[in-house]
Amino acid sequence: MLAAVPTKSRTVLQLCHGYDGPFLDCARQYARLFRGTPCKVSTVYLTGAPDEKTARGSASDEVIFLDYRSADIRGLKLKALRDVRRIAGSHDFAFCIAHRFKSIYTALLGTDLPVIGVHHAFGDYARLPRRLFAQAFRKRLRLLGVSDAVRADMRAALPRWPASHIETLYNRIDVAAVQAEALPREAARAALGLPAQAWIVGNVGRLHPDKDQATLCSAFAAALPGLPAGSLLAIMGSGRLENALKAQAASLRIQDAVRFLGQLADGRRYFKAFDAFALSSDREPFGMVLLEALAAGLPVICSDCGGGREVVAGIGDVFPFGDTAALAQCLMRLAERGVPADYPKQAEAHLQRRFSDEAAARAFWRLPMLAQWARYAPC
Repeated sequence: MLAAVPTKSRTVLQLCHGYDGPFLDCARQYARLFRGTPCKVSTVYLTGAPDEKTARGSASDEVIFLDYRSADIRGLKLKALRDVRRIAGSHDFAFCIAHRFKSIYTALLGTDLPVIGVHHAFGDYARLPRRLFAQAFRKRLRLLGVSDAVRADMRAALPRWPASHIETLYNRIDVAAVQAEALPREAARAALGLPAQAWIVGNVGRLHPDKDQATLCSAFAAALPGLPAGSLLAIMGSGRLENALKAQAASLRIQDAVRFLGQLADGRRYFKAFDAFALSSDREPFGMVLLEALAAGLPVICSDCGGGREVVAGIGDVFPFGDTAALAQCLMRLAERGVPADYPKQAEAHLQRRFSDEAAARAFWRLPMLAQWARYAPC
């Protein structure tokens, strides 16, 4: 269903595949870049039914839901391209910001606009047809990775592109909003059924090989004798490895010390239930949960791979991916030294400096790709 389009005004088109999972907040993040500028933002969701909560959460001047199913826009779908072209013809768009490859593809074929393609994962240009497509549109396509690790992955796949055409703009959070919605420690523990006095290590993510909670369980078991009595590992999330991880905990004889909390809506509200946060992922493109943990004032431990190490640089501990002994040492050191009283303020300052909406806006307007498109007078 198409919403009515306004009369012409200088506007940025934001094109999103959908608003499921983390992608509603991605839309919010990029719309907020234009707060305080003359530009308006029109956000278009290719998939997903009209939804008032999503419209509010998009932080945009206009939200249009095309209401396609994912199956409807596989391959070359002329109707979707016509819809996007109609929207583009009804506005004075300066340029387009498109998230994920399907939206980038649609923006380039459906409009004549310069396009900033935002990539949230590794391997998006591993396939030859995608590399050829990007090459064909390189004059009006620029790429952003959500971390330097994602940027490096794209630059390696597109080696002939100038470095200034593939840059980084970190993911970020509205620090004050995330902190405001967090439950206090006692309330969060009560909601999760966790004991009030235990020392608790938290982990949040899909129960999937990429998240490698198996190494975390093994490391926790190895560290447990050196942790405070009654320490717990709390894992929030669901996925196909749940039974295997429970079996592993039983084989390690730590089943009473590992709590599987399941999938929770707005899980970041409960982060203050934890005393520390550990992310053991393999090649995490960024690691939004690390930002949410820092916003809760938690000390963080992260595997030294992907984009996560960029998030915790200067504020958290890192360990080699898959290294059980090294992770166990990190857990024991953290439990032994405790958390300095001023650590939450340090964590907040780290977020404000590098991963806030304000920090992202400053970085965005300094991007060379915008200077290259100055003739379009974006905002």
